[in-house]
Amino acid sequence: MSDPRGFLNIEQQKPTPRPVFQRIKDYGDVYHPLPDEGVRAQATRCMDCGIPFCHKGCPLGNLIPDWNDLVYRNRWDDALHALHSTNNFPEFTGKTCPAPCEASCVLALAGSPVTIKNIEQAIVDKGWETGRIKPLPPDRETGKSVGIIGSGPAGLAAAQQLRRVGHAVTVYERDDRLGGLLMYGIPDFKMEKKYIDRRIEQMASEGVKFVVRADVGRTVDAKTLRERHDALLLTVGSTIPRDLTIPGRNFKGIERAMTYLTQQNRRCLGETLGPDSLTAEGKNVLIIGGGDTAADCLGTCHRQKAKSVLQLDYNPRPPEAHNPDTPWPKWPKILRISPAHEEGGKRDWQIKTKAFLGHDDGRVKELHAVRVKQYFDQDGERQFEELVGSEIVFPCDLVLLAIGFSGPEKSLPAQLELELTEGGNIATDKKYMTSQPGIFAAGDCRRGQSIVVWAIAEGREAARTMDEYLTGQPSTLKGRDHSLVQIGLPVPAVTK
Repeated sequence: MSDPRGFLNIEQQKPTPRPVFQRIKDYGDVYHPLPDEGVRAQATRCMDCGIPFCHKGCPLGNLIPDWNDLVYRNRWDDALHALHSTNNFPEFTGKTCPAPCEASCVLALAGSPVTIKNIEQAIVDKGWETGRIKPLPPDRETGKSVGIIGSGPAGLAAAQQLRRVGHAVTVYERDDRLGGLLMYGIPDFKMEKKYIDRRIEQMASEGVKFVVRADVGRTVDAKTLRERHDALLLTVGSTIPRDLTIPGRNFKGIERAMTYLTQQNRRCLGETLGPDSLTAEGKNVLIIGGGDTAADCLGTCHRQKAKSVLQLDYNPRPPEAHNPDTPWPKWPKILRISPAHEEGGKRDWQIKTKAFLGHDDGRVKELHAVRVKQYFDQDGERQFEELVGSEIVFPCDLVLLAIGFSGPEKSLPAQLELELTEGGNIATDKKYMTSQPGIFAAGDCRRGQSIVVWAIAEGREAARTMDEYLTGQPSTLKGRDHSLVQIGLPVPAVTK
């Protein structure tokens, strides 16, 4: 334990955001990183609890107290090793994860948890800056071949794990660039694409092969890939967007959030889009939905100079601090204010959409809605009641639907004759194997729409069970700098 009184003597400090007037003019990172000494001071606040609840909060089981102590002791290389032992891509989670580990920190009971996410980011940033992160090719080849369909965080994590124990790994991506929703669904002000590119370069140097524009299940025959490889892993995400089935949905200007975000990401990558591409510039924008994707749309609208932006949520406004329905160490359902909300726009809650109206030219001009009241029926199920006389009209020129996803597209699992769950996800057993032997699934296509840290965790676990399927026993990785002792399992704590 670094300093038994650190949490008493040092106040929580987070990275400083750039001024709003400055950052909405570009797509650069919102935050200035803390200097090393500031990061070390924040690591000192970790109490090294007898029961580290942060481990439970993190799906990866990150060794948080260990690398906090190592950072405090200025042992950055050891901290990087401990961090990589459970997480292939700490910069992905450091930039995009909502940090359930911090919600589970004991100090969260007092309202100021250890800034775990920022310390994690600082460790991996320093690793890249000092050249400590290098390709780690396998010591031997197993002669087994794996095909991974989808290059999001689950697919990339599994690919790196499987390659490092000697399997030949090929990743198939239907788009023109690698990274899945990390590439086209996350705005640059949240995570610049250089973070993805350098990991892809590392993995390619380790021997992972990548194939883009390979839409398996459509332009590429899935059964042919099954014959080509000893095992397949599906990490295709949850990509069927939920939609509104209300009158007027087909008016022009009502778009899915991911379509909107993808186009702006392409612009940031230097592509020139056509005159009909989406932009919020000079428009009254409605964003329907209350999650991270909605906030990403909000930040993008600010940078495109929207005239006004209003975010609508079906749910009641959550409490700002403590929610008795989600006591510690559970993930708290409270009001979350992202940097995009600090930049402007308004939010409204308990709004149910009823119908869109449009102009004569077929473009949307307003949304008709009604306010609702939440209640619970006799079975404890949540219900909503429309409030009489609460009709409201919202003028709009652009509507962005950010209301989630309902599962993977069905052409690929149909072609492979895979069973689905009642919710439309790919069904697997406890070892991530589907109803067809040798075909596995992980990430959002298996568990449903979730966060990046869960995708990486599932990719790692699927890799562990696939390796055992291919070789008959768990493989081990040799050498201090390798990320694991056994696939999917953390290394022992570094001796202090």
